[in-house]
Amino acid sequence: MPRMNRLHARIAGAMVGCALLGIAGCTEVSRGSLESVRLLWRGKPTLAPTAEQVAARPFYQMRATTAAGDAVLILGNVDGPREFWYGTQGVLVVLQHGRVVMTAGLDRNLDGNRLSSPGDPFATGLHRLGTRLAYERVDDWSPGYRYGVPVHAVLRPTGSAEIDILGASRHTLLITEEITATSAGYHVTNRYWVDPSDGFVWMSEQHVMPGLTMKLVQLRPYRGGAS
Repeated sequence: MPRMNRLHARIAGAMVGCALLGIAGCTEVSRGSLESVRLLWRGKPTLAPTAEQVAARPFYQMRATTAAGDAVLILGNVDGPREFWYGTQGVLVVLQHGRVVMTAGLDRNLDGNRLSSPGDPFATGLHRLGTRLAYERVDDWSPGYRYGVPVHAVLRPTGSAEIDILGASRHTLLITEEITATSAGYHVTNRYWVDPSDGFVWMSEQHVMPGLTMKLVQLRPYRGGAS
């Protein structure tokens, strides 16, 4: 995957996202649609997309929130289990079975993420989690070239929860994930709201790395990668 990672990290702007979506000729209509779901970081007003607005645009859409502001991202490419979600200004968020595994174009970025223990509980499906499950991974963080950071993670099912997305109530299972990177003095808790039928992650609050926390909500979901 190194060549693919370099390729996507260099992509800047929604016009490239338009090409990846396979929109013939990237017409003025498609440019306008992409502009209407442009990234809105850095102190801009909080987004409040409606179900009608989401349905009117022919893209898979995901809302992302950080301390810097809100964004609506569009799905530009799928490479195996990895989904590449784009905004303008070169912003990229890569998901794998609902977990953030790479970012680009932000002030702080997760440059790489790889499991160092066998099996991927997210690929198996968090809805199948019956008890505590630990796994190990290695992260690469920037700036500062903090590469090869060992991360210990513990997943736990913590009951069910009703969530609201665009006015629709969804019954989900809540999974918590304790993240510890001892060498960095880092300990946080992530939360995933998953579909009890197939483990699809409808919403999550993920501490991606020190200084970068993201809340992700699937507005118009891509379900092709669900377990």
